[in-house]
Amino acid sequence: MAKADRAATMSRLHSAARLARTALAARLLAHGFYAGQDQIMLALDREDGQTPGALAERLGVRPPTITKTINRLQAQGFLDKRASNSDARQAHIFLTDVGREAIQAIEKSVKKTEKQALKGLDKKEQKALFKLLARIEANLSGGEPAPAEDEAEEIAEPVAETSA
Repeated sequence: MAKADRAATMSRLHSAARLARTALAARLLAHGFYAGQDQIMLALDREDGQTPGALAERLGVRPPTITKTINRLQAQGFLDKRASNSDARQAHIFLTDVGREAIQAIEKSVKKTEKQALKGLDKKEQKALFKLLARIEANLSGGEPAPAEDEAEEIAEPVAETSA
């Protein structure tokens, strides 16, 4: 691929990512959330009671960023901080009842943004896009590409044991 074509491709990738973030941010703002807060909420929905450090690592952000966002979400009534039972210096973050109720609005916002972004792409094109983006992520992170959704499901399914 020519240098100009690669530059144009990267420009499109940046533009698409920015537009997707902007569309999601607008939907989240309608529910009282700012960009990035949704990721903390969804991470706690999957595994409640994480430490700020664990959340920062999981989301790939610095601990001071997480702490600031957690404090804002706590002030909004979505999260609660509790001291660890084993180490009072360590805090664990939990969704409040209000926070749990807000998860549906976040998930709905994400789904609407996904639907808008993938409009006009059939299943085969979506799968190809997923694989290409996974390869780009792997190239940039130095890791291995993530399996496609259907491959991930196959990996996650337990293999039936056979008796000899």
